[in-house]
Amino acid sequence: MKNLIYLSITLFFVSIVFSSCEKELLGCMDEAASNYNNLANTDDGSCIYPPNWTELATGIWNLDPNCDEISIPVIGDIPLDDQMPPTVEVQNGGTGVLFIDINGTEVSGTVNDNGIMTVNPTTISLDMGLGPMDIDVVGSGVIFSENLANMDFTFSGSFEVPILGGFPWSSDCAMVLTK
Repeated sequence: MKNLIYLSITLFFVSIVFSSCEKELLGCMDEAASNYNNLANTDDGSCIYPPNWTELATGIWNLDPNCDEISIPVIGDIPLDDQMPPTVEVQNGGTGVLFIDINGTEVSGTVNDNGIMTVNPTTISLDMGLGPMDIDVVGSGVIFSENLANMDFTFSGSFEVPILGGFPWSSDCAMVLTK
């Protein structure tokens, strides 16, 4: 009987020891990874990291603009597509900061962890055949890959026509950028 009690106590403690062991849960344990698993207790090497969008955006991009024409009374329509350069250079300004060179004028912007770009409002100078003029620019876009991005810009300004005065205008541009 005494042996039965010792055996029961021993089996009880052995079952507690084995049942209280932490189960191995595989997963990514790096909080910087996009597939981080806070329940994992063993790193299985499956961590996936988001792309560095700032580095992906850097370089020379071919520009395919699709802009609204600018209508000016007496003068007629001016196609803004013809005023856009064939390429733009995007420069890395540090983590999440970009600089876009449009016809020698630098436009600054940001890119977030999802590849969404925002162009800060700025003024550039373009010559549309009537002499250089200041044009306000604002925009946003998305980087899809190292070779493809889309940008939506709004260009606005005003023309001064002698005797007739000033004519404000605005043009929306949807641009495809490729490398």
